[in-house]
Amino acid sequence: MMKKLLKGFAAPMALLALPATAYAQAAPAPAAAATKDADPAIWVVKDADTTIYLFGTVHVLKPGLSWFDEAVKTAFDKSDTVVLEMLEPDAATMQGLIMKTALAPATDPALTAKLPEASRAPYAAALADLGMPAAALDRFEPWFAAMTLSIAPLQKLGYDPQSGAERTITDAAKAGNKEMVGLETAEQQLGYFDTMPADLQVKYLVSTVNEYKNVGPLLDKMVAKWSAGDPDGLGATMNEEMRKTPEIGKLLLTERNIRWADWISARMAKPGTVFVAVGAGHLAGPDSVQAYLAKHNLKAERIQY
Repeated sequence: MMKKLLKGFAAPMALLALPATAYAQAAPAPAAAATKDADPAIWVVKDADTTIYLFGTVHVLKPGLSWFDEAVKTAFDKSDTVVLEMLEPDAATMQGLIMKTALAPATDPALTAKLPEASRAPYAAALADLGMPAAALDRFEPWFAAMTLSIAPLQKLGYDPQSGAERTITDAAKAGNKEMVGLETAEQQLGYFDTMPADLQVKYLVSTVNEYKNVGPLLDKMVAKWSAGDPDGLGATMNEEMRKTPEIGKLLLTERNIRWADWISARMAKPGTVFVAVGAGHLAGPDSVQAYLAKHNLKAERIQY
């Protein structure tokens, strides 16, 4: 389940700034890293007067990775409009949205009591590893606890939310006075999790607890495949767990990819050049955005470096 969060949602990354994670141990200042070249995959869909680039992002990266150059930067510079999964609200608004959706009803039992007995000690151990009391998240929904356990360790592992692809693209778009469009809102992205049935939320949290110690190696593997421009390998890594839970895969992957392909198809009717950047897992595998574009008779061609 952790793979879902690391791959596909911009909104939950705001958890890094939330009061609920204030207990987390401060990350050491990262040492200056030598710049390493990366060539992530990028595609193009075009007709006589419209060009749409498709770029898969990773929401959080380690400093020192050079990817916003060559084919990616060329496509970005040619584009008049930049499209992201969502346009992130200011920090105060985002925190308010998350707290509004993340708090459990006052009548609910404590979160720990919702967990299976066998998961309670590992859950407490994961919180302790983050410097958080065992009851720190007891008044929150299980999906929020799962997100916290997925994201809070990242800074300690050397990942910098300021180095994420969306942040770089957003800053460049603003500097270039490009039009910016969000495919979804922050409310929508949080709503995908908040509206999950209670039992599915608990299943999500239990899976995240079980994978907690693997978050570093998992993200390292995903970033390596992304950097190497290996969408098939990246998709297999990112979407494997989602395929095991079809009800979540349908909600978080398939249905969103269908909607985004519909949006791109409709946008092809308007002249111009557009740079679309979404989580890299959405551009890989049999349920990819490109696969659904094909149903609109649109072919996404890989751009070679």
